Amino acid sequence: MQPLTATTPWGPELEQLTEWLECGERAALATVVATWGSSPRAVGSHMVIRADQQFAGSVSGGCIEGEVIRAGLSVIDSGEPRLLRFQVASDRAWEMGLSCGGQVEVLVEAVDQDHPVIRQMQEHPPTGPVWRLLALDTGRQWLIEADLPITGEPVPASIIEPLNDAMQQGHSLRLDDDYFLQAYATPARLFIVGAVHTAQHLAAMAGRCGLAPLVIDPRRGFARADRFPDTALVQQWPDRLFKEQPLGANSALVTLSHDPKIDDPALCAALDSKAFYIGALGSRKTHRERLQRLTEKGYGDRLQRIHGPVGLHLGGRAPAEIAVAILAQLIQARYRREQNAAA
Repeated sequence: MQPLTATTPWGPELEQLTEWLECGERAALATVVATWGSSPRAVGSHMVIRADQQFAGSVSGGCIEGEVIRAGLSVIDSGEPRLLRFQVASDRAWEMGLSCGGQVEVLVEAVDQDHPVIRQMQEHPPTGPVWRLLALDTGRQWLIEADLPITGEPVPASIIEPLNDAMQQGHSLRLDDDYFLQAYATPARLFIVGAVHTAQHLAAMAGRCGLAPLVIDPRRGFARADRFPDTALVQQWPDRLFKEQPLGANSALVTLSHDPKIDDPALCAALDSKAFYIGALGSRKTHRERLQRLTEKGYGDRLQRIHGPVGLHLGGRAPAEIAVAILAQLIQARYRREQNAAA
């Protein structure tokens, strides 16, 4: 199996788990299935544990991990899943990795090559979100992908309605005492126009934050694989690319080239789309001139969508510092969008 890219919904922990299993290792999968109060790891977060005590990922931020690892080793030997419950008073919250006190439940299950998620990863790459429904009392589970038959025996009729409602929310959540719905969503795409120095840092940081970056630049001297060795890269005019790969609601665009012939068509494509973030690098004077050009093209009523000059005002000047400011603003916009959708 080839290493999974950031465009898959599975995440680095499941990628690591798959590599271990392919090498014949025994392993367990720990999943946060519920939290109350304050917790640094969201519901649906994974940690994977190997029989020799190696692990990847996290389920909190403190010594809960130690207990979960011990439970994982026990589950690997017994094959029986365990549901762990932790309750922490406020005065011990930081010690236990719960930032303000609270509770967390973690399901720990043994995993092998026949696990439905592992089979799905290896045999049927998804084209959209995938949900995993778990029966916490019996260990039964189902995989659900839009417009495809449910993998596994029929879902109990009593939970079909709450299951459909939960899937509309698009994130992992506990349905009731007996069922948990895990959401595996395709990462947001970040289209970076202009293969400049700042783009090198921005692409690397974006990948670490769970985004799927693509760098676009028609200039062959800039768009070279040796300058972006671990990033998807295309030597193409952005307006042509976006006709083939339209921007969607799960897309963000940042223009960095400083060349209106490259940046402006990309911004027009973004303004014609539902992209959740649009940013453009340049001074205030450059941005005023950019807005004037786009106004003349008929985009005057949409120009407030462009973050320009791009990035939060952190005061940094180095390319890496500018990339941090851009990524911080993009993350802010992303979570504001999710909060507005949930309201």
